[in-house]
Formats: sequence, C-alpha cells, structure tokens
Amino acid sequence: MYPIFRMAKEVWKFRKAAPLSILQPHISTHRVWPWDLDVWFELNNGRTLTLFDLGRIPMAKRMGFDTVTRTRGWGLTVAGNSTRYRKRVTAFQRLTQVSRVVGWDARFVYLEQSFWRGDECTTHMLLRNAFISKAGMVPPAEVLAALGQSQPSPPLPEWISDWIAAEAKRPWPPQR
Repeated sequence: MYPIFRMAKEVWKFRKAAPLSILQPHISTHRVWPWDLDVWFELNNGRTLTLFDLGRIPMAKRMGFDTVTRTRGWGLTVAGNSTRYRKRVTAFQRLTQVSRVVGWDARFVYLEQSFWRGDECTTHMLLRNAFISKAGMVPPAEVLAALGQSQPSPPLPEWISDWIAAEAKRPWPPQR
C-alpha cells in the first residue's frame, strides 16, 4: 500500500522550506518501519522505490514543478530508473536521503537519489523523469523556461551518458 500519510507528512514538513533551484539537492530523513520489510526482514526493494518518492516529490514541489505542471496541465512521470542496493537496511534504521537533479537533455530530466546511514551509502538510484502533456512530451527546456530558470544542462557524467545510450539500444516492446 502506498504510504499516503508518510507522503503527506513530508509535504507538510517541507511546505515552508526555502525554494530550490533546479540543481540544488533536497535532503530528507526517513525511518524504516516493520511494514517496509520483506520476508528476510530487510527493506523491500519495491518499498525502497516508494521511499525515494518521499524525497523526490517534496523536492519537485520546492523547485516549483507542481505549480508549473498544474497551471499548464502537464504531468510528471518516471520514464526509467536503475537502482543499486549495496547495504542491508533493516527495521527502525534512520536513513538520510539526498535527491538532486543531475542534468537534462532534449527529452528527460535526470535525477540521482541515494540513501545514507551515517557516512555509508546503502542505495543509489538514477532516474529519468518526463514532463508530459496531451500533445506528448514537454521538452525540459520549456519546463525550465516556465520556472524562470532557462539555463543549459551541466554536462552529464559519462556513466549517465552510457546508461542513456544503453537504454536507447534496449528493445521495446520486450519479447514475450
């Protein structure tokens, strides 16, 4: 079940936080509860992605994406991700999440999100978002202009460019 109350808490907690520019990180803390665990008593991989929502959505609100999408009738959707799970996370642990926009191209905005337990990274995700309208995808440059932040993307790191290239070669639809 989607953690609606936890999301409401995060949105409420950051409602008066300073706005963020497109390249500023959003930092939040989260507790792992027993209902977040799988049958091996560690943070469930699906729940991990949901917990990343708890950082990404308040970040997007702080950047003004919610206002721009609402006023223009646009949507914001996840268009792909790659996640690394490196350290076991168990019940009641407190994690710090860092969410940030890394850059964009003509179609997508690329973000990275990570969970930290102290100085140790437990999980890292690369994600691409697409802005959509009834007419199709909205170029990130148009979204940034609507935010009053017209600027070129910083160069994407090589590992992200390699991921983009690999995704372009991946067949769609997949074989049954």
